[in-house]
Amino acid sequence: MRLVVALGGNALLRRGERPDAAVQLEHVAQAAPALAAVAAAHEVVLVHGNGPQVGLLAVESAADRSLSAPYAFSDLVAETQGLIGYWLQQGLANAGLATPVVTLVTQTVVDASDPAFGHPSKPVGAVLGEVEARDQARAHGWSVARDGGGWRRVVASPLPQRVVELEIAEHLLGQGVTVVLAGGAGVPVVEGPRGLEGVDAVVDKDFTAALVAERLGADALVMLTDVEAVMSGFGTPGRRPLGAVTTADLAREDFPAGSMGPKVAAACQFVDRTGGRAAIGSLETAAEVVAGTAGTQVTASRT
Repeated sequence: MRLVVALGGNALLRRGERPDAAVQLEHVAQAAPALAAVAAAHEVVLVHGNGPQVGLLAVESAADRSLSAPYAFSDLVAETQGLIGYWLQQGLANAGLATPVVTLVTQTVVDASDPAFGHPSKPVGAVLGEVEARDQARAHGWSVARDGGGWRRVVASPLPQRVVELEIAEHLLGQGVTVVLAGGAGVPVVEGPRGLEGVDAVVDKDFTAALVAERLGADALVMLTDVEAVMSGFGTPGRRPLGAVTTADLAREDFPAGSMGPKVAAACQFVDRTGGRAAIGSLETAAEVVAGTAGTQVTASRT
């Protein structure tokens, strides 16, 4: 099968952990065996998040007094693609994957008129106290918002329109290469008068993964996170994991916008547009989620 696998932020850094490289490398080492087993059996494109990492680099860049201006946010997304891609390449090889793994620095085109640019909503960086978050917002001109029990910087999250390097990825897949593509959902770029230009934003990785899966003709879109399945009645005493469901079943549920909502929406988008299968489940059971025996398995609505 041809698979697009989206890795949640938990693959590298969990909420509350120090963003040290050693912490993240340990998580990669833990995740790599399951991912390597999937990549050994299928054509695989890996898409990953980068919210904690790009937020950290943005803080460091803004605080560096040797710079005349901080690095553009789009530049920092590109930096994290290389870093996280390198970690994944090394982790998969060390876990026994014998076939090549390549990371592509990837640009994702977004619409300059997307209304998301007027309503920053995507959390990036560390969770802060309210006072520190507001101090950073004043110092750097950032937007901040509550995230769980703390506060984080938020940036625009426009919808992806196309992935520039998609044809290269397809060629590599045909040569037996596992491709790390659209890290952090891709460097956000717009069509400007001089060609492509980076913008301050973070595209949602699940929507980019769904777009990549659709355009590459993937058999399945697999989203791996830190929960066993999508929960019906999330936050209530009657919550229960969803197994085999249709897109119509999911449309009757209400999911949190900041966590499971985008994953469910991306899954439904891929299934409705292609008739393929989408799955959401835990990284620890990746092989079973791919096989359809674990996690939430989403198929087209019955007619």
